[in-house]
Amino acid sequence: MTTAMGAALRRIQLGNALSAFGSGFTVPFLFIYVSQVRNLGASTAGIVLATFAVAALVVLPFVGRVIDRRGPLPVVVAGTVSAAVGSMGLGLANSEPFVVAAAAALGAGIAAIQPALATMIVWCSTPTTRSRAFATQFFLNNLGLGVGGLLGGQLVDTSDPSSFVRLFAIESVMFLVLGAVVATVRLPKAPKVEGAVPTDAAAKGGWRTLLKDRAMVQLCVLGFVMFFACYGQFESGLAAFAVEVTRISPATLGIALAANTAAIVLAQFVVLKMVEGKRRSRVIALVGVIWTVAWVMAGVSGLVPGAHGVATALLISTYALFGIGESMLSPTMAPLVADLAPGRLVGQYNSAFALVKQLALAVGPAVGGLMAGAGMYVTYIAMLVVCSLGISVLALRLGRRLTPAQDNPLRGIIVARSKAPEGAAAGEVAKGADAPERVAVSA
Repeated sequence: MTTAMGAALRRIQLGNALSAFGSGFTVPFLFIYVSQVRNLGASTAGIVLATFAVAALVVLPFVGRVIDRRGPLPVVVAGTVSAAVGSMGLGLANSEPFVVAAAAALGAGIAAIQPALATMIVWCSTPTTRSRAFATQFFLNNLGLGVGGLLGGQLVDTSDPSSFVRLFAIESVMFLVLGAVVATVRLPKAPKVEGAVPTDAAAKGGWRTLLKDRAMVQLCVLGFVMFFACYGQFESGLAAFAVEVTRISPATLGIALAANTAAIVLAQFVVLKMVEGKRRSRVIALVGVIWTVAWVMAGVSGLVPGAHGVATALLISTYALFGIGESMLSPTMAPLVADLAPGRLVGQYNSAFALVKQLALAVGPAVGGLMAGAGMYVTYIAMLVVCSLGISVLALRLGRRLTPAQDNPLRGIIVARSKAPEGAAAGEVAKGADAPERVAVSA
């Protein structure tokens, strides 16, 4: 990685951390704000949360093409402006149409920002440094959200709507800060691989190319199951199970969520050292095993109501284990998407994977909420145990389609060196293995 690439990456990470910090001020309190503070009711609050997902699903199919044709920087800037307007709009909203429109602007902005930032990180990293770059982004996101949430909890007052206006104003300013910081980034001119800005014909064929890429399709299926079985359950089925079956208090549920964040923040770089140099498919398979244990522990916590302390400890441990699994995925999944993508379609691949995530985050809470509402908790836990085991199976099957460089970039360098012509400089081989233009296309 060159000095210029490193400097650009640090600015991107700084802006991203500040944006997450701003979001932490509002995310934990959004439902209460809409339903109680603005007196719009729980149904409107549910519509607002659904609007985020709908806005993302509308925007993401088109964002990738724009990123690949115009570059990620203008997309990030436009996204931050939309998100800032939407956030400030939520703070000032006092009617249902206003709050839904603001949520749509915020959701669309965030949906544009995520794949564009991911593409910028790809451009400013190499296959061997990409895992650490994405792990750092995930770490800073969770740290920013956690610190922002703690500070927001001290500032908020449900009897004073103006206190929420301040929170949304802080979030809005942080989005603008992200846009300003990213706008100063000088992206390397050479990371854009050959054909990185495709012709119109190539851009239109982006989805067709992606759907023919069997490895990417398998990764998207794996990603859907993964997001459905973890992130999609935090605020719906798992929370309902914890309160209704394990019988923990809402305050204890907050502690469990904090344990999830703490596990990520404390374990991220320890886990990174453990998974660097390992096959990505096997790391993902191990996450499936860890989450299987987590769901079994959650189920057991509902079987020991007489031992409340044990049940509580089991449930908190469930959230912590999810955090460990998430910290293993952050240096694995996003870099794998980038290494599967043809250079001219990095934005398209990032957007497609973000779209899969949004679909899972829309379906997951709906399924979890319906099953919880029907009292189908045994079936619910069994379904998620099967999903977690399915993650392991799908990951191992995906590994068979990956090249050595895609499954393990460090191993790819060793293979490249072994195949180098006799007399070739080792430095040249390493440089070739690291070059962004070597983004591999799956067979």
